Amino acid sequence: MSVKIRLARGGTKKKPVYKIVVADERSPRDGRFIENLGQYNPRQEEYLLDFKDERALEWLNKGAQPTDTVRRLLRHSGVWAKFKAKAVAEA
Repeated sequence: MSVKIRLARGGTKKKPVYKIVVADERSPRDGRFIENLGQYNPRQEEYLLDFKDERALEWLNKGAQPTDTVRRLLRHSGVWAKFKAKAVAEA
């Protein structure tokens, strides 16, 4: 079973709000997920990015693979740098 950290779409037509979720890669985009890590709203002037940093780091350390968009959001929040620094320190 491969686990992904990805976006699940919510909101209304033309007004998306995304949940950042941990899900099995075989499940559908808006379907079943393992854990909800937070939300991302790109429609605000200064877009909203609110998620659990510690839980995201735990899932990354367990081997969960983020999608390209989620990886960009993790870089913006600084979680990706913490993950990479820990990986370099362990090597």
